[in-house]
Amino acid sequence: MILVTGASGQLGHLVVNSLLAKGVAANQIVAAVRSPEKASALTEQGVVVRQADYTDPASLQAAMADVTRVVLVSSSEVGQRAAQHQNVINAAKEAGVELLAYTSILHADTSPLALAEEHRATEAALKASGVPHVLLRNGWYSENYTMSAAMAVEHGAVLGSAGEGKYSTAARADYAEAAAVAVTSEDQAGKVYELAGDDAFTLAQYAAYLAEISGKNVVYQDLPEAEYAKVLVEVGLPEGFASILADSDVGASKGGLFDDSHTLSKLIGRPTTPIQDSIKQALS
Repeated sequence: MILVTGASGQLGHLVVNSLLAKGVAANQIVAAVRSPEKASALTEQGVVVRQADYTDPASLQAAMADVTRVVLVSSSEVGQRAAQHQNVINAAKEAGVELLAYTSILHADTSPLALAEEHRATEAALKASGVPHVLLRNGWYSENYTMSAAMAVEHGAVLGSAGEGKYSTAARADYAEAAAVAVTSEDQAGKVYELAGDDAFTLAQYAAYLAEISGKNVVYQDLPEAEYAKVLVEVGLPEGFASILADSDVGASKGGLFDDSHTLSKLIGRPTTPIQDSIKQALS
């Protein structure tokens, strides 16, 4: 059986869908979720739904019953993730799983992004645990930007602190498919995949794509890191998260979110989703 953590989340549910699409029987997939009542759609598909909370070791141990492989989708709670991931690793070790696939961050070992710190800690914990594992170092999701595409078009501006930094983004579904491929393939233990989109763009180019697709004037406005973080707070983001996003843009300006190895498209056997397609979907 294959367990997917955070299976009702944005990436986790796509991993479950990808496993089903690959022909894995629904009753061989365990969707580990914090609130089973919110996963009724998975239950209706025949997927095994089990309650599990990253912060509750006992629930994780119970959810791992009869599980042989695990997709550890990184927690969304920045600042708490290293400890939460350790709980999952401990439960997987106790269950004797044969492979754990972890969704890390692109070039985690050298990344200038503050977000990479907890991923490095988790990778170190996995190594220390002895649990056979494969690292899926995911680049930026296209949705990180396209979820606010309509707002950018409305205001005629994309704001950021990335300068001429390039983003090699791909759709969440592309990364989910990669996780499904890795966790269902043989001889994956010890592998490290640097996963990113086939085509990179600067935020100025992203603004140009928005303009072209929407027919409206959209430009990129580059801001100092502190000023960009302040703007994000003003539009309603928590101060800590705003700082993380601004730091990530600065990290991108240093090459932290660029990769041209095409590892992702090679792993999933098809080109990654172009940013233009993600923009069209977001604006439709």
